[in-house]
Formats: sequence, C-alpha cells, structure tokens
Amino acid sequence: MPDRWTIRVQDKDYGPVDFDTLREWKSEGRLIPQNPARSEGSDLWTTAAEIPDLFVVAPAAAPPPVQSIQAPPRSFRLILVETFRIYGTRFFQFFGLALLVGLPSVCSQLASAWIQATPAQSIDLRSLVAGAFAFCMLVASIVLWPIYIAAVQILTAETFKGHHIGFLATLNEAVKFWPRVAVLLVFVYGVFFLLTVFALAILAMILAGGSSPFLIFFALALLVVQVWLFGRFFINVLFWQQFTVLEKLGAADSLRESKKLARSGRDLPWYQRPWWRGGLLVSLWIAFILTISVIPQWALLRDYWNQALTIHDPQILLQKLSAAEQAHGFDLSTFAFGALQKILQPLLGISFVVLYFDSKARADQTGRS
Repeated sequence: MPDRWTIRVQDKDYGPVDFDTLREWKSEGRLIPQNPARSEGSDLWTTAAEIPDLFVVAPAAAPPPVQSIQAPPRSFRLILVETFRIYGTRFFQFFGLALLVGLPSVCSQLASAWIQATPAQSIDLRSLVAGAFAFCMLVASIVLWPIYIAAVQILTAETFKGHHIGFLATLNEAVKFWPRVAVLLVFVYGVFFLLTVFALAILAMILAGGSSPFLIFFALALLVVQVWLFGRFFINVLFWQQFTVLEKLGAADSLRESKKLARSGRDLPWYQRPWWRGGLLVSLWIAFILTISVIPQWALLRDYWNQALTIHDPQILLQKLSAAEQAHGFDLSTFAFGALQKILQPLLGISFVVLYFDSKARADQTGRS
C-alpha cells in the first residue's frame, strides 16, 4: 500500500500526506469517500473510497438464529375469558349489532302478540296493518341477519388484533359480504333443517312401529346414521363464517378451508382440537338458551305435562293445550329473557372468532415445523 496520497477538494490539491493524516482528515469530516485521490508517484486519479482500509465499514453482526417456538393453544377457559373481554371492550357496538336484528324481531313479536290478544270477531283495519307490520319486521330481521354475522366477525377480529373500528365502518364493511354470507346461510341452515326433519321422521317411525322389533331396530339404525351425518356436517362447517368474512373466500373455498381447519390439530389431545372446542361452545350456548327459555315457561310446561298425563284423546289434548296457550297471553318475563338472549347473542360469534384465530395459529405453526 502506498504510504502517501494527494487529495483534491474543490479543485485544490492537498498532499501528499501519509495514511495517519488521511485518517485524521476523515475523522474531522474534511475527507469523504467521494473526494478524488492519487497515490504518490502515480498520475491516475481515483476516489478516497478506494484507499485501502480508510473507509472500512464493520460488518453488521449476524442476527441470532430464530428458533421455532410452538406456542401452546389457549385453554378453553382462556378462550372464554378472551370472548368476554372483547364483548366488554366493545359492548355498545355489539349491543348495536344485536339491536340490528333483535329490534325488528321484537317488533314482530309484539305485533303478533297484539293480534293474538284481539278477539277474532273484532279484526279490523288496525289488525291487518299490525299483521303486515309484523311480517315486514320478520322479513327485515331475516334480511339483516347476514350483515349482523359479518359485522360480528369484523368487529371481533379488529378488537382481537388491537385495532379500533367504528360502528358505521363495521356495518359498511359488513354489507359487502351480504351475498356470500346469505348464500351460505341458506345452504348451511337448510341442511341442518333437513337433517332435523329427517330425525323427527325417524322418531315418528319409532312411535308408529308399535311392537314391531324389526321396524324399531331399523328406525334406530337410521337415527344413528342421522346423528353421525349431523355431527360430521357440523364439524365441516365449523368455521365457514370466519373464512367467508375474514379471509374473503367464496362459498366453496370457505367450506373447504373450514373443514380443513376444523379437522386440524391431530397432534393435540382430543379435548384441545378445534372441532371439540367448537362443539362445546355451541353446547354451552344451547344450554343457556334452554335455561332462559324454560324458566319463564315452567308453569305452562308443567300444565302441559299434567294434561298430557290425564288426557288420552289427542284431539282433546290439542284443544286444551291451545286454550292454555291463549289464556297464558303475553308474558313479560318471557319477553325479558328473550331480550337478554338477543343482547348476549354476539358472545357465540365472538367465541368462534377467537377459536378460529387460535386454531389457525396452531395449524400454521404445525405446518412450518
């Protein structure tokens, strides 16, 4: 390496100077890599950046290797805790979404109750208007249901990620998913309805079988198959709402990915797998619905049971039950418990979004390992 160099700064030459002087000029900011430079005894100009060991950039330290850590899935208790945390954080927004479908339904129920309380011989124009109003409110509740489902998914996902989204922005985004959600709603709940009708038909076959062992055995076998089909379909469509809204997939892709994710986690204990947790969430919600439905109707149900035990003529029994129901009329406690159900209904959708994120993270970690 030459010992002495000449540096040109703004068309003026400085030097020749030794390497230590060049290093001093560099530290003072007087010498930058773009300055022309020429070694002593040479006519070839280059730049100061070409002087060996003068502008040396220390190599960046290599980052430590990233270790693949598989976080354990949330326990079922933590899923419930996260569900209630999200619901409490955005309570007024979820309450507004509940009103979106609950208010038309409540108006329809009130109008229907008013019509039933009106004597048949005094039906007039007001009764006809009330009937039309009840029907319109029922249709509005059904039409708004896909928007409600999509909005719960969007609001829960944004809250889960720590983002904030306004109520109107949530609705505006949810409206875009109405066609896809509506189509899948008809398909999913239509299949569940057909499976339920099939089960009721099998039960009727068992009751009609009388003392025929073969017919009873055949009906029970069909019932087992029906229960298996019901459970299998439930698992396959466990996450259809999340893939339709959060992943913005089409109907066929949503069902396919839902089935794939619901059946993932085969390396986990059975009670930590997505399908089992999803079934438990639905079971808890159904138990809650049955509880708040039975409590206000307990006296009426007990009356039904007593009449069913004492009256053996089916026609007379139906007349008695119909008369008892009309005499029961509008029940404030039943209405209050129904309103409570509507207010708490977003909890089920929130819990499935939390379960979806937890299951998807676990499936992604397993796929990378």
